[in-house]
Amino acid sequence: MIVYRTYQSGDEKHIVQLWNKCLLNDPITLKRFCNLVLLDVNFDPTGLKLAFSKERLIGCVYAIRRLLPMYGTDLEEENGWIPFFFVHPKYEGKRIGTSLLEAAVQFLWDHNRKDIFFSSYAPNYILPGLDVTAYPRGKVFLEKNGFKKLYSPVAMDQNLVEYKEKKGIKSLKLEREVEGYTFESAQNKDLYELIHFATEKFNPDWGRAIREAILHGGQLENIFIVRKKGVLVGFCMHGAYEGIAERFGPFGIDTDEQGKGLGKILLHECLLSMKSKGLHNAWFLWTGEKTAAGYLYRKTGFNITRTFHVMKKTRVMSE
Repeated sequence: MIVYRTYQSGDEKHIVQLWNKCLLNDPITLKRFCNLVLLDVNFDPTGLKLAFSKERLIGCVYAIRRLLPMYGTDLEEENGWIPFFFVHPKYEGKRIGTSLLEAAVQFLWDHNRKDIFFSSYAPNYILPGLDVTAYPRGKVFLEKNGFKKLYSPVAMDQNLVEYKEKKGIKSLKLEREVEGYTFESAQNKDLYELIHFATEKFNPDWGRAIREAILHGGQLENIFIVRKKGVLVGFCMHGAYEGIAERFGPFGIDTDEQGKGLGKILLHECLLSMKSKGLHNAWFLWTGEKTAAGYLYRKTGFNITRTFHVMKKTRVMSE
């Protein structure tokens, strides 16, 4: 007999054990699970759907909606997310995953959500979407349940062991400096403007990531900024997410200043700094392969290591 219920205190250790049995490409620790899920300000235990067979956890689907705004007063009241799901391999094909997903979707419908995304939830997404190469059955499962692909961000990695100063960077930097641009590591005086810039010009999650990185011991020397005649117009950094030093980003240049090589200069300086600290790799989870940033990364030496599908289910009147 299969018993379905929502999260209760103590379930987390069993969830992590089953997670690591099912999601072999993306194992997780108990501490990281607690940080990203249980300590999330938007966590609602009734959205964490579980299936048991004789008191043994065999399936899990997690649904979440915003309880506190990421920024300002925006609760994204039409949106909900499914950040992860998995079923014990021995119980696949028995509609357990379908039952859990239906309960998770209904949880979000009951909270008046119109669109459900897998799995582009911020701030605490585990992965930006479904890795079809690693989990091909996951794609079939989501499609059968009404999810359609929206777009496909990519993860990239770069080995820093043989990374060297790129030809032409010094001369390019000198040209920009003559024009009134300055390049430096961030200082305390830059923090407000930097966080505001990242939030307003790009994404509230970027501003949050910078703030939390510094609050949790991140170093200002990990952040590189460029100013034009005193006004901040771009930045890049590493170590922002979960305190992982080799994780690169966020990284952005004001759209009015793109095409001048500013991002190229900052990216180079950040990677060289990472190498000087003894780091062997730089990686990130999310960019558009055919965006300006994607092309810059490829030219700099990054290689695509994973491709994800962000998928979406929209409520129809019959539901």
